[in-house]
Formats: sequence, C-alpha cells, structure tokens
Amino acid sequence: MLDGLIEPLQYSFMQRSLIVAILVGLICAVVGSYLMVQRLALLGDAIGHSVLPGLAVAYGIGANIFVGAFIAGVLSTVVIAWIRTRSPIKEDAAMGIVLSSFFALGITLITLIQKDEKIDLNHFLFGNILAVTSEDVKTTALIAFLTLAVVFLLYKELLFYTFDPLGAQAAGLPVNLLNFGLMVLIALTVVASMKAVGVVLVLSLLIAPGATAYLLVPRLHQVMIVGALIGIVSSVTGMYLSFYQNIPSGPAIVLVVSGFFLLALLLSPSHGVLTHRRAPGENSAFLQEIKGLFR
Repeated sequence: MLDGLIEPLQYSFMQRSLIVAILVGLICAVVGSYLMVQRLALLGDAIGHSVLPGLAVAYGIGANIFVGAFIAGVLSTVVIAWIRTRSPIKEDAAMGIVLSSFFALGITLITLIQKDEKIDLNHFLFGNILAVTSEDVKTTALIAFLTLAVVFLLYKELLFYTFDPLGAQAAGLPVNLLNFGLMVLIALTVVASMKAVGVVLVLSLLIAPGATAYLLVPRLHQVMIVGALIGIVSSVTGMYLSFYQNIPSGPAIVLVVSGFFLLALLLSPSHGVLTHRRAPGENSAFLQEIKGLFR
C-alpha cells in the first residue's frame, strides 16, 4: 500500500496535480460553507458556468485565462444583482438566466475559436488537473492564500452577514461590500478550481464538503475545518483513482466527495437516515407537509 502511495509521486506532473488538488479542496470547502449556509448553491453554479466566456475571450486574445475567467465571474454577479434590484425577478430566476446565457455565450465563442485553432473543450468543462503547469500551481497557491486571508480577517463580519443580513445592516456593517466581497471569493475559488474539476463540476466541490461537514458538526468554523479535511482527502483520493484506474480526474474527485456525503447522510450520529432516531411525530409532520402539497 505504501508503494502505491509513493509511486505516483515520482512523476513531476503528479506532484503538481496533488498540490493543486489539496489547495482546491481546501478553499472550495471554506468558501462553499458560506454558500451552503445562505442557501445559495445555485449562485456557485451560476458563477462557475459564467466564467466560460471570459476564459474563451482571454484565450482568443492571448491573455491569461485565469484573469479572463475571474472578470467574467465577477461580471456575472454584477448582472445578477442588477436584475434582482431593477426588476421584480427573484434572485434564483436571475441566477438561472445569467447561468444559461453566459454559458451559451462561452460555448459559442469557443466554437468560433475552434474554426481557426483546435481547443479541447472537455478540459474547460470537466477539468484536466494532470496537465497543470508550474505557473498554474503558483496561481492557485496565490488565489488560495488571498481567499483564506480574507476569510480569516473578515470571519466575524461574514459570519454575522451570512446568518443575519438585516441584523448586520442594522449594526452598521457594510453589507453590500460584504456581499460583493463574498461573490469575489466565490469567483476566485471557481477560477482556481477550473483546472481540477472544470466549470461544470465545480459546484459539487464547492457544496458537497461543507454539506457533509454540516451533517457532522454544528458550528460554522467546525464546518469549515471538517469540510476542508473532506475536500482535501476527496481531491487526493480522486487523483490516485484517476492515476491508477485511468479515469478523468475531475469526475473522480467529484465521485469521491459525493460518496463521503452519502455516507454522512446515512450514518451521521445526529442527522443520519439510518442512525438518527426521530422524535415521535416528526415523521407524521413530514408526511402532513407532503400531503399538503397535493391539496
């Protein structure tokens, strides 16, 4: 077993991939915890898909694709906020509109670029962490440092805003700035995760570790810590599965983290489907709610 763990480390591409996998698993769990608590999972998906046109434009003009993807991700959050504040459209509907339109624009731009130059679209959509370069490792490390530094410095403010936006506003906190800052953190995390799992699968890595931890521990900082451990272990395990089973690295990572969530859902001491003993009347209340949907 020890030889099986050490053998992939002989290759430089595997060393780079594991470093990126650890960093991505860490920051996705930390930032995704805020999304899960605010019930804004769709926002992570919207930003994840919205980076594609920026990536395509940057590639077409020879600029840094990370910068282009980040700009597109931030722009998508601005558009979502603009639609929500200037119209009666709800936030989830605005996210769905922006997600689909930005993603369609990205696919169109990449298709046009492919007429002159061959691009492997699968690498953008589903990731190819085994192809990361030393420059990619440096960029991911920088993004991870900035993201974790902001979360550490603004933890109390973001915690207050996340659980009680109205209370945070009444207390004098700059809620609009905190909201925009959180969106920037999500965009940075999505950009850092592109090489690992791609824009299609990034939502799973953003939400599943935090959701798994939420079933195991009660407090947000504990969710972040446990979720980070789950994200790191899932990313590394997925990398080894990809190496030995010759399967795509991105889907392998997502399958592992989804497996951890399923185990927690079934076996969590406090919330597990198989282990949690429900209080009398809890099931009947649930059934009454279901019945009410059909009245």
